[in-house]
Amino acid sequence: MYSHKLLKPDGRPLTLYSRYPIAENIIATSPSNEPVQANPHLRWHPLRGEWVAYASHRQGRTFMPPPEYNPLAPTTKPEFPTELPPGKYDVAVFDNRFPSMAQTAHDPPKCIVETLPANGACEVVVFAQNAQASLSSLELEHLDLLLEVWGDRTRVLGANPQIQYVLPFENKGVEVGVTLHHPHGQIYAYPFTPPVPARMLSMQQEYYEKHRRGLLQELIQKEIADNQRIIYQDEYAIAFVPVCARYPYEVWIAPIQPVSSFTELTPKQRWGLAKALKTVTLKYDGLWNRPFPYLMAWFQAPTDGLAHPEAHLHAEFFPPYRTSERLKYLAGTELAAGMFANDALPEEKAKELQAVVVNIEEPISA
Repeated sequence: MYSHKLLKPDGRPLTLYSRYPIAENIIATSPSNEPVQANPHLRWHPLRGEWVAYASHRQGRTFMPPPEYNPLAPTTKPEFPTELPPGKYDVAVFDNRFPSMAQTAHDPPKCIVETLPANGACEVVVFAQNAQASLSSLELEHLDLLLEVWGDRTRVLGANPQIQYVLPFENKGVEVGVTLHHPHGQIYAYPFTPPVPARMLSMQQEYYEKHRRGLLQELIQKEIADNQRIIYQDEYAIAFVPVCARYPYEVWIAPIQPVSSFTELTPKQRWGLAKALKTVTLKYDGLWNRPFPYLMAWFQAPTDGLAHPEAHLHAEFFPPYRTSERLKYLAGTELAAGMFANDALPEEKAKELQAVVVNIEEPISA
């Protein structure tokens, strides 16, 4: 992996990543030269026991621009700069112009509940320069690089003592609220471990202390033995519809042998995950022969400097559709009670995805 660090005209950092050497003469660009003035803060929710972020400046963020004004495409006209400079590279990472958290946040307002500055980080990860690309269309080597980029960002962000948890994710499709269709994801780096991964880590810790073995590691072995819901499997990685799926087309991806974070992946594990990622996204798109929306989140260990043998790096996909024409809306029991009700058996949806034939092998050059 090659990388090249730059500074945008508005002061935000930009890091370019590539499978090949990157030219040193690339100049960073930005849609605006004005420094980002975001100062988000946190307020404590006493009934739920969790923090809520407030970032009113996000009301003005970019929303559904026409293709010719794509801010995530490489700049073609210097008089109309975008977030990406022209040049040869594969992946770009930069600070969000409209962040929910900022490492420079300060002086939160006084309130009747406890408040704190939202001292985290929000990065945009542009997966490719091609605006028409998607994870399913990228080469395996490109996906392997992306996994390595997530590891590098985990290392860089986690080195800041303010940061306690790094969460890479992708929102794909208008159905999940996407406002920019260029292939990209985000990384949120939190000053605490958020409620969902904290709950999962608690369950994993409890299991590990009793059995000296990982909870997800055990579940994966049971899924392999059951052999009903597996979407992809090789020696190093697996993708499956979990037996406990909350969404009809939910899929998990993980290394078979546990590692706690992206930074601990071996090259063979990373390559296996790249093949699993391409298989799942190709099957999603092939299911109804159209782009398939989802939220993909990668869960890993906290970056608190402690050992976390209980943690098992994995991705979870949350697709919003329950049939080709009907969305899975979160309603009373999900949002109010926190108990999901799935209208389909995981085994049924796994069979649908298993039936989609895909080819993840790279074409042989003539």
